[in-house]
Amino acid sequence: MFGLGWPEIVIILVVAVLIFGPKKIPELGSALGKTLRGFKEELDNPEDEEQKFLDEDEDE
Repeated sequence: MFGLGWPEIVIILVVAVLIFGPKKIPELGSALGKTLRGFKEELDNPEDEEQKFLDEDEDE
């Protein structure tokens, strides 16, 4: 996992809790999940966005 072991991951999580606070961590995780989901969808269906872009060019 990116050359990180469990001790390093725990340290990163503790630092994140100290910086952002325990109430903000779920919000950050949710935002990260939505971002990754959108990125994955675009990787799976790049033709949709490309076609939309080409259609906009033809209209001009």
